[in-house]
Amino acid sequence: MNIDADNIVRILEKHAYDYFPVVPFNKVADKIVALDLSKDNQFFNESVYSAPGIFSAFIENERMKNKATYLVGGYKEHREMYRRSNLFDKNIFDNISADEPRSLHLGIDIWAAAGTKIFAPLGGMIHSFAFNNNFGDYGATIILQHQLNTVNFYTLYGHLSLMDLEDKRVGQFITRGENFAHFGPWEENGNWPPHLHFQIILDMGNYIGDYPGVCKMSEAAKYLQNCPNPNLILKMQP
Repeated sequence: MNIDADNIVRILEKHAYDYFPVVPFNKVADKIVALDLSKDNQFFNESVYSAPGIFSAFIENERMKNKATYLVGGYKEHREMYRRSNLFDKNIFDNISADEPRSLHLGIDIWAAAGTKIFAPLGGMIHSFAFNNNFGDYGATIILQHQLNTVNFYTLYGHLSLMDLEDKRVGQFITRGENFAHFGPWEENGNWPPHLHFQIILDMGNYIGDYPGVCKMSEAAKYLQNCPNPNLILKMQP
């Protein structure tokens, strides 16, 4: 990987106060609560994540009991819930069953109601988009390309509403603060409770409309270097 990841992180940190909020947030009225979906959460297990209806009810109950507008978390989280889909039991490049499933999450998830608006944190252009319509996949996905201090990087938005892809084209400019997408319902977002998967990617390689949001634990160092903490832009980590 011929990129200077540390330099890009420094650039992202330098512009920390320039980013537009990715989702609507009122510091006075809205509340963010951390959500742990790892195996360390004794209340979140296979009986919950294997049944879409129960999973959705679990998320909504967590929001309600905490009086939270958003539940947020997941970066570098080791999640067993990907067992619900054999998509994560296959190697990324050849789609053949792997000896090690993918379980380490590379983005931050923001859980809220379907239809929640998504805004561009900074200006950029659409690198690619796709409807990744596998069970447990991203569903509707948009990837933006940005440049800061002459350095290129990308932001990925997964689990969107399918309608958000209708008016998009590769190379289309998206302005800072533009409402370009929405949280999708489970029927369109890979069969997940409504949420946004937000991920920073330094090198897209040959990917178009997609990029791994979960990796093998044995490949963690490589993928975490290419996908730094999304909270550098989000500023939503409780």
